Parts: sequence; C-alpha cells; structure tokens
Amino acid sequence: MEQKNTLRTQYRVNQDPERIIPKIRNFCLDMDGTVYLDTMWIDGAKDFLAALEASGRKYCFMTNNSSKSASIYVEKLLNMGLVIDPDRQLITSGHATADYLRRRYPGKKIYLFGNPMVKMEFESLGVPIDEEHPDLVVTSFCTSFHYRDLCRLCDFVREGMPYIATHPDYNCPTKTGFIPDIGSLSAYVEASTGRRPDKVVGKPEAEIIDYALRTMGAEKKDTCVVGDRLYTDVKSGVNNGLYGIFVLSGEAQLEDLPDSDVTPHLIFDSVKEIIPYL
Repeated sequence: MEQKNTLRTQYRVNQDPERIIPKIRNFCLDMDGTVYLDTMWIDGAKDFLAALEASGRKYCFMTNNSSKSASIYVEKLLNMGLVIDPDRQLITSGHATADYLRRRYPGKKIYLFGNPMVKMEFESLGVPIDEEHPDLVVTSFCTSFHYRDLCRLCDFVREGMPYIATHPDYNCPTKTGFIPDIGSLSAYVEASTGRRPDKVVGKPEAEIIDYALRTMGAEKKDTCVVGDRLYTDVKSGVNNGLYGIFVLSGEAQLEDLPDSDVTPHLIFDSVKEIIPYL
C-alpha cells in the first residue's frame, strides 16, 4: 500500500497541474477497460461523455478490438443507452486496416483471419476477400476460428506474402478477467512459421491515429487518446504527437509504469475523474 501511495504521489494521479485538459478539444476513447467492461459501464463513464458534449468537445470511440463489425458496436452502445454517429464516433482497428489496404494495396485480394461479420464489413469497405488465392494475409481478432483456419493462415504466411495484423493486443479485458487477443495469435503463428506481421495498423501505430484525425476533422495539437493500456492506447497518443491519458480502470496499473517505455501526460483512476477539469 505504501508503494502504491508513493506512486500515486509521484505520478500525480487525478491531477492536471499543467492544465492540459483545457487545451484538448477532441477525445479518442478506448472502449474495453476504459468506458465499459463487457456490457457494464465503468462508474461515471456516461457522465463523462455527457460532460464532454456539454463542454463543446468532440469524442470518438477508438478500439483495437477487431472481432466485431461497426454495427455490432453501435447496437451494443444503443442497448447500453448511448446513441452515437458511427461515421464520426466509431473507429476500429478493422476500419483503419481496411483504409490502409485501400491506400497501400488497392484492388489486392486478402485472406482475412476473422469473424464472419468482420469479413462482410471488409468487403463492404471495398477490400476483396479470397480464401483460396489471396495476394496478402490479414489477421484480426477472431473468436470463432476452426483449427483448419489457423493451418491455412500459417500456410499463407509461410509462402511469404505480405502479412498484416489489425492490432497488437495480447489480451482482451472482460468483466471476469482476460481472454487471448490477436497478439497471442501472432505469437502462435510466429512459433509455427518464424514470421511476425510485416505491418500492424491499430494502436499504437500512426495509421489508426491518422485515420481517426481525418474521421473527426481534428488536429494533433488539441487531441488526446484515453485508454487503460500503456503499450497501445497511451503510446498511440504519446508517440504520434497527441496527448496520452492513462486510466487505471482496466488492464495496466500504476505498478506497470516504472518499467514502461511510455510516459503518460496525465493519469486518472477512471474517466470520471477527468470531469472536474473539463
């Protein structure tokens, strides 16, 4: 307890001594572990969203979780009592990856390791899928794969075609703990094939940040990324010229900071604690 209190004092938890929050007009918010866990709002999260809107600020949800299509997230939030504009307020690593593929590999066919709804979404976004003769391989967070799908994925990776992952997260938080995410899959594929993804698009990479800024019509200087993971959420802000705000409501905790190569601009117990500074 004494060590934790020392860290809270050292990192000025729930404080904004440099008055950073007043400079921020656009908030890119992680979802799992930051505003909700499964179907439960984190305490004060809805009040925080209301406070953002009341202050004239903009926000979007930016998640690395590519296991679901945009429509599923929109429906989930609606069932939780929140209506959003999916064209302006929802960004997944799948969206950013589709955008990257259209720009970098226009017209190229992909083998997508992903859930059926995500495959449909990629095709609706103009990315053709070919499970027999693809030009490149894309992995997303798949929660419904069969072992034969994993074997096919490894076969294509061994052939040497471009290999892209939607995001790097090793675990996905739930209300009962953590489940393996795409980073764990990448480690499995590497053990079998000797290859890591050639490109990762989601947080903390620049591609998803650039996509988010274009979607929101925002600039780096007055935009922040808020999240519960240092190596994805906070790093995506700090490393790309935005503000990075770390919340302690999800995966990472204060004890992880001394050994981290990421230094958040601000730290709060949860998004609820940001409200007084808006």
